Amino acid sequence: MAVGSKDLISKELRGFDDERLVDELRKAKEELFNLRFQSATGQLDNHGRLRAVRKDIARIYTEMRERELGIGSAPTESEDTK
Repeated sequence: MAVGSKDLISKELRGFDDERLVDELRKAKEELFNLRFQSATGQLDNHGRLRAVRKDIARIYTEMRERELGIGSAPTESEDTK
């Protein structure tokens, strides 16, 4: 799954377990750092990518917060095997 793409939708995030969400968040933050660095040095070609990655980070944080509040839940073992 590519970070900052249309592949990362809320429905797909709901299927991830907590560890996977944290891993995706880490990857997205790394990519955002690299994109900001490229932007500062004038090497960034696609400035829309910054916005897409920031939105992905927001989606991940939203899913994590929903689980914390009990609104959403991590997938169970039976859902993972389907």
